[in-house]
Amino acid sequence: MRARSTAAALLVVALALAAGAALLLVLLRQNLISAVEDDATTRLSEVSDQVRSDGGSDLREYLAETNRGAQLVQVLAAGGTVVAGSSDVARARAVTTLRPASGQVAREQVDSLVTVAKEDPYIVVARGVTTPTGQKQVVVVAASLRTEDAAVDTVQKYLLAGLLPLLLLVGVATWMLVGWALRPVERIRSRVQSINAARFNERVPVPDSSDEIARLAVTMNEMLDRLQASQDSQRRFVADASHELRSPLATLTLGLDVAGPDPAGESWHELRAMMQTEAARMRRLVADLLLLAKADDTGLGLERGDVDLDDLVDAEVRRLRMSTALVVEADIVPVRVQGDTVKLTQALRNLTDNAARAASGRVRLRLSYDHDDVADRQPETDRQHDPDRQPGLEHGVAVIRVEDDGPGIDAADRTRVFERFVRLDESRERGQGGSGLGLAIVEEVVRGHEGSVVVGESDLGGARFEVRLPTQ
Repeated sequence: MRARSTAAALLVVALALAAGAALLLVLLRQNLISAVEDDATTRLSEVSDQVRSDGGSDLREYLAETNRGAQLVQVLAAGGTVVAGSSDVARARAVTTLRPASGQVAREQVDSLVTVAKEDPYIVVARGVTTPTGQKQVVVVAASLRTEDAAVDTVQKYLLAGLLPLLLLVGVATWMLVGWALRPVERIRSRVQSINAARFNERVPVPDSSDEIARLAVTMNEMLDRLQASQDSQRRFVADASHELRSPLATLTLGLDVAGPDPAGESWHELRAMMQTEAARMRRLVADLLLLAKADDTGLGLERGDVDLDDLVDAEVRRLRMSTALVVEADIVPVRVQGDTVKLTQALRNLTDNAARAASGRVRLRLSYDHDDVADRQPETDRQHDPDRQPGLEHGVAVIRVEDDGPGIDAADRTRVFERFVRLDESRERGQGGSGLGLAIVEEVVRGHEGSVVVGESDLGGARFEVRLPTQ
């Protein structure tokens, strides 16, 4: 970057200097030529006045007395013959073919004059005049541009001579300034290169300035914070998963050890139920771990379709009433959403199982439709709705509330409860089969459906989990 910046600066400066030098030379040459032309025009007027006043009787003496070495003056007859000239060269032959009418002026710039041996550029101006006797003549003044061209060439040489040292100075200055500006970036790069898994707590130095580099360092530190948090979470996840799997594996190993020496199999019949329970627990745990790992890696891979949430909630109400002694209250309205039936069923079951484990005697499930909360997070698509089930409901939010009369969840734990392997009551949940992954799965499934899940306090005295899903 340092070399590219220096090269770019040199290129820009070189182009700017070249353009400036070219413009300067063009303007200098134009000004010099204009001055020569003005001088030649003044001389032309003087000679023309002389010709008109005395008819040229004293013209040769006048031209000789007022001769200027850099100018060549001729007076031509109408046929082009030389009547008078300011020098022998001027008297030899006409130097131009210009023949303006009386009172008119013509001019031209030529690379050389046929009567002059040296090939120098000239400015030639001519005017038609009428003598007192009525003769038509042409006065010609040719001014050499040799001195002006030499001046332009000299300036050009000086410009070229000064260009290289100036570019060198610009290159060195740019190299040093860019190196100074990138020094904090190099320190950041060096520190990041030294950070590894064993030194994840280190951070890059933040410059005292408030420029882009300082913001880069702050952003880099924020990224390292996120990476460290992710690594810590991954380590906790692996440790917790190992701990969760150790218990059922130990139980299964113990059962096999006890049943192994018994050739008659009497111990096996006693241990069978316990081992099946632990195997089922381990199977559920592995399935939950795989689901969360897939969500972290590529997403849940939802198979979307029309889902009647009221059917799912009603099925959970009937299941709880059949499998528990709890009083299960239900308040359900027809609501249809677009989603994955299997994943939504799993999330709803995790919520109801969690409520059943926490409840003292009552659980309440509610399904409602929020007309005022417009779900505009998904693009408008064509969806088929059953008019008998949801008349006129095209935008909004389906709200599922699962409540219990248990001890509830403290406000400080209401965010942490959705983290993986978090149990607010270790002994009770582990004993009832909870792995600490159920609510984490609920959050992933709801998030995959562009919804939200929060926990609050129920009027039953326990916790209230509220899931909001867009219907469109």
